[in-house]
Amino acid sequence: MMNSTRTTLRRIRHTLGAVLAATLLLRALPAAAVEVRFEPVAEGVYAFIGEMGARTLANEGLNANLGLVVTPAGAVLIDSGATWQGARQVHEAARKVTDQPIRWVINTGGQDHRWLGNGYFRAQGAEIIAHAQAEADMRSRGGEQLAGLQAALGKLAEGTTPVLPTRWLQGKDERLEFGGVVLELKHRGGAHTPGDVLVWLPQRQVLFSGDVVYVDRLLGVMPMSNTRSWLATFDAIEQLAPATIVPGHGKVCDLAKAQVQTRDYLRALRAHMKQAVDEGLDISAAIKTFHGAPWAGLLNAAELMPGNASRTYLEMERE
Repeated sequence: MMNSTRTTLRRIRHTLGAVLAATLLLRALPAAAVEVRFEPVAEGVYAFIGEMGARTLANEGLNANLGLVVTPAGAVLIDSGATWQGARQVHEAARKVTDQPIRWVINTGGQDHRWLGNGYFRAQGAEIIAHAQAEADMRSRGGEQLAGLQAALGKLAEGTTPVLPTRWLQGKDERLEFGGVVLELKHRGGAHTPGDVLVWLPQRQVLFSGDVVYVDRLLGVMPMSNTRSWLATFDAIEQLAPATIVPGHGKVCDLAKAQVQTRDYLRALRAHMKQAVDEGLDISAAIKTFHGAPWAGLLNAAELMPGNASRTYLEMERE
């Protein structure tokens, strides 16, 4: 009886030890990778809708929307993701949609999840395209962005290096054609970042806005943002009158929703801060008196509104 009890206790200790070891191993591993899935938007046009929160291990920094356009000559990827490993996930998701190789990658702006996956796709032989106004921003912030991703993602950022586009577009309106599909790129001086461009598919009436349009979460005005040209870029969207918008962040939407949640917020912010500057109101008072209630229900509104207001005030001072 005594031997049987001792044997049972040894088995229990062995089992508990194995459970503890497995638990410690799981804690040491990175969180599960995001599931990248391209959903159809129009004929031959797909979108991955990223999470709207912060960059995390679980989403691998893929907290933004990406696009995929499939043509008989190959596929066009709109934005490459934030890391080498994230870009590989994007590529695997694209292969589930089409056998066509990704020939072009268009970076819609200079934010990390728009272009730090370039290295992976460059290694696959893709041509990387962006507007020339993005170059200085990418060069100046690439290292800083990578450091931020390394801090947030750890091992999931390994292999990532800032790789610049191989083709720079210069004009306000550039018409490209690939495999019979027309892609019009429109730049109006930048928005969230200096190189922000719209990617318009006139044959499908679909617009990939990049970080010009935010819905479901509040947009972010950063030190390199320009709210004046941001609104000029939005004017270009309204002239196009797209049937479908794939925003930079948030769910696929129509023009009306984009107007309310992006355009109207920027207009209100600029109007209030211009009046504050004209009347000599100091920046803290200007921030406190801004009426942001119509957008307070958007994700991240409480955190982002004060910074958006202060940076817009400083921009209005410079104007």
